[in-house]
This record gives sequence, structure tokens and C-alpha cells, in this order.
Amino acid sequence: MSDIELGTFLRICREAVTPGQVGLPTSSRRRTPGLRRAELATISGVSVDYLTRLEQGRDRHPSAQVLAALADALQLSAGDRVRLRNLAKAASGADFLCAGRLPPERDVTPTMRALLGRLEPTPAVLLNRLDETVAHTSGYDRLARPLGLLDGRPPNRVAYVFTDDRARAAYPDWERVADERVASLRAESSRDDPDLVHLVDELTIVAGSPFAGRLRAAPSTPHRTGVERLVHPEVGELRLAYETLATEGQRLIVYLPADDATSAALDRLNRRQPGALRAVRG
Repeated sequence: MSDIELGTFLRICREAVTPGQVGLPTSSRRRTPGLRRAELATISGVSVDYLTRLEQGRDRHPSAQVLAALADALQLSAGDRVRLRNLAKAASGADFLCAGRLPPERDVTPTMRALLGRLEPTPAVLLNRLDETVAHTSGYDRLARPLGLLDGRPPNRVAYVFTDDRARAAYPDWERVADERVASLRAESSRDDPDLVHLVDELTIVAGSPFAGRLRAAPSTPHRTGVERLVHPEVGELRLAYETLATEGQRLIVYLPADDATSAALDRLNRRQPGALRAVRG
């Protein structure tokens, strides 16, 4: 891709947005299609000079925060946000990963595989420090796959919550779940972790302010145990009690029914006799 492609894309997007779409007054005497650079600069908080350099291809290294601000101001769709991110990567030629740092742990020990086997049909998932799904029970597969939680390559719970349209329907308490996912991500990785930086940049651009705003907030401690509500397309709303077990570079989350209705629903989902998974009493 040529260096100008990022700038051309930004200009096309700017010219496709009308002032009325972003709450600005409209006029029949406008000569510029869509938004003027100064208008986009005002809405996004990016200077006119820097926006000009981006559109003209004279700057090839916009930060994830700048791209997210422009994407929010231009009201880009999820697909256009991904395209913006990819064009920015191609323009900069940046190598996002740093040699010498251990990559996120994606291997599963024989002992952990045996433990997951013993947990069947309980929904249980093994995650690494980036919240990527490394392994899971078949019970978790039947719970998560219809929701799209296992669609990514690799599946990532944070990315799902912030970038998949199905997540808000799947989690009735989406705001709280989103808070928890970001808190967990920050707790598991350090700020100098290049893999974390890469993921954060991706989500800042693609997810925008719902993710970036939480990242700017004061850090909080993630809950290792609690109850999470989930709406499943086959068995309806579930109340799942979860417990987190830490391992080396990974953590295992085990879900159990928090009430009798959820216990019965999971039995139906797993095609088991009633009572296979008994409700956990708080």
C-alpha cells in the first residue's frame, strides 16, 4: 500500500459525513462536501495542522488515541475502524512485537488438560494474560460458541465484549462486564508488555471510547469470584457463579449454576440428566 492511502481514506470518510450528522449547523452555501478539516479537528480534538499532514501522507505514525478520536468523530462503522487500523499499520510499517519478551502463554500442560477433562460437563475456560482462550471444556464450548465467544483467532474475551455486536445482548450487565474485562487485562499484564500494547492499540481504534475511556480510568482490582448473567440463544438467561484459579501465566475460570433455573438450563444444554450440575448456594 502507498503512504497516501491512509490519508485518502481519512479524507473520503470526512467528506462522507454531513455537518448535521455530527450536530453542526448546515448551510446550502458550503463548497466542501461533508466536513471541513477545521470542523473535524474541533470535534475530534486533533489539530488542523496534524489532520492536514495525515491526509496528505506527510505523517505516517498516528497514535492509536488519535485514530480512535478521528474514528469516533467520523462515526465510523466497525468495519471501517478495522480498515483504518490496517491502513495505519501499513503506512507506518511498524513492528508491534518486541523480540526477547515471552509471548502470551498458549500451551496447555498435560496436567491442565487432564483437569479440564475431569471438570466435564462444567463450563471451564483457560485464559492467558491477554484474555485469549487457550483451552476449554466441551461444556464451555456449548455455552460460549453460540454466542460468538469462540469466533476469534485466537478467541479473546476482551475483544468480544468491545467489538462484537452480540456481546451487549449476551451480557445484560454489559457495563459491569466491560469494567471487569478491562480490570482483568490490566491486572494480568504490565504496561511495558508489547503484546498488551498491541492489543490495547487495536481495541482503542476498533472499539473506541467504550474501551479507551475505561483504560484511562483509575485501575481497579478484578473480581476472582462472583456471579455473571448471560443470555444464551438456546436456553435463555443464565446466572453463572464463577471461580478463578491462577496458574503460571494463565488462569482457569470455572462456571457453576447460581440457581436452580440455571442448573436445569445447563443440564438441557449438555443433554444431561437433571442435577448433573447442581446450583451453588451463596
